[in-house]
Amino acid sequence: MLSLSIPDRPSRARIRSNQDQNSHMDMTQAPLSLRFRAKNLVTEVPGNRRRDKACRLLNVLVAAVGIIATAPLMAVIAILIKLTSPGPVIYSQPRVGLDRRRMRAHEPVDHRRNSNHGGKIFTIFKFRTMRPANGQQTERWSSQDDPRITLIGRFLRASRLDELPQFFNVLFGEMNIVGPRPEQPAIFDELHGELGWRYRNRQRVLPGITGLAQVKQGYDTDLDGVRKKVALDLEYIGQRSAAKDLEIMAKTVPVMVFRKVWM
Repeated sequence: MLSLSIPDRPSRARIRSNQDQNSHMDMTQAPLSLRFRAKNLVTEVPGNRRRDKACRLLNVLVAAVGIIATAPLMAVIAILIKLTSPGPVIYSQPRVGLDRRRMRAHEPVDHRRNSNHGGKIFTIFKFRTMRPANGQQTERWSSQDDPRITLIGRFLRASRLDELPQFFNVLFGEMNIVGPRPEQPAIFDELHGELGWRYRNRQRVLPGITGLAQVKQGYDTDLDGVRKKVALDLEYIGQRSAAKDLEIMAKTVPVMVFRKVWM
């Protein structure tokens, strides 16, 4: 008589245990970048995503209204720039934007690339406030008494009206109205070397036209001023919300008109 031996059916608990072990082994054997990405997915909270969407919607709406409301003013500024100095009306420059990899402070900057700029490089637009450079120009800080600044440029800088073309950067998805100010790549590398992970953590959100650092402090001219602004940028990121963005936008107007700094 033929007899068939049927193996014992594994219990659900054993299957679940084996699956957990296999899952753990797969993750530990996966590339470091994939492991990090999976680890970060666990830390994302739905409330944060809703907050980000609300902030982004608010910033896009304000940028769209801002372009329409300031279009006549921007036209006048363009004419004045063209009449008072040779060169283009709009000045464009590469800046460091959002770091979409969401790297943590204790992790290496990048596991996949040989070079890293701290975030996505984009082109920022401003009204030109300086005379065109002759020959090759290196990236450097500009001071308030920089001899390259034109007469109309000095007014535009003091009133922050040179930043108006950045409304288009907001619509392009490269900036928000409110956020940490973006820096030039070479200067970013220099400041990252001086200030470390705290400076890189500013790139966790889209850069902005204005921000908490701009309404509480004027132009920075040295490393100590940058350090104070970085602290304010990180404070903003920790408190970020649509209501906070509206508050900073409202406080930006007196800064532009009366050059008031909110302490």
